[in-house]
Amino acid sequence: MFAGDHGATKAGVSAYPQDVTWQMVENFLSGGAAINVFARQNDMHLAIIDAGVAHDFGKRTGLINAKVALGTANYIEQPAMTPEQCVAAIARGAEISRNLSINGCNVVGFGEMGIGNTAAASLITHCLTGVALADCVGRGTGLDDAGLARKQGLLEQALTRYRSTGGSNEPLAVLTEFGGFEIAMMVGAMLGAAEAKMTLLIDGFIVGSAALTAIKLYPALADYCVFCHRSAEAGHSAQLQAMNAEPLLDLGLRLGEGTGAALAYPLVLASLNFLNDMASFASAGVAEKS
Repeated sequence: MFAGDHGATKAGVSAYPQDVTWQMVENFLSGGAAINVFARQNDMHLAIIDAGVAHDFGKRTGLINAKVALGTANYIEQPAMTPEQCVAAIARGAEISRNLSINGCNVVGFGEMGIGNTAAASLITHCLTGVALADCVGRGTGLDDAGLARKQGLLEQALTRYRSTGGSNEPLAVLTEFGGFEIAMMVGAMLGAAEAKMTLLIDGFIVGSAALTAIKLYPALADYCVFCHRSAEAGHSAQLQAMNAEPLLDLGLRLGEGTGAALAYPLVLASLNFLNDMASFASAGVAEKS
């Protein structure tokens, strides 16, 4: 679970204030969130990573401090991060996955928390898929019609500024311009996990924006991914189509936190056990068709 704050939140791209990010991290650490429930149910180890929350948590049990900065800049006015910050976030994410692999882990699920990150994911999706921005922008954490219109207007403003500077659709440039530290760190963690030949459980829209970026950089990464569910958030279907991905579940989820990955994990285990443990017709003494 990668957490980070977005400077554009203060401009009004979300229905919730930025403080909800750190408050939800506290909820994860105390075991009270949806992802905690699903992780406990499925016996999954849950690691919370502070990629760039605008809050000082101090030293906490269960929290990995990989903070790049106290949130990104407001991409409506300037790039969300510097190229150096983007590279640092990617490198720290890759290191986290390598450490998991060294300790014997061979499957990793990705989740996120960051108020405003559906807006960042919408911009990344538009730039990397070519799908109209309006078709990539959804309600996020509960925007009403007026809030959705405001969000779309702000994102169009950000995109216009970026294009006026000669901004390209090159994955790292787009990630630097609009991404959050949690998204950039997930890109690195995905690359590091694939490099270690781990199985990657890809959650919904925000995790999908990281996967889309990583696959645009290294197309072979797609072979290591299990796409867990189709989000109700606008733009996720465009991501899945661009990655030629068919998700395991389609439940209308829009919860985030990696909950779709946790719900799909039993299906992944079932397929593994089916492959390894089910008898063949020959071994079970069952006659073949004539």
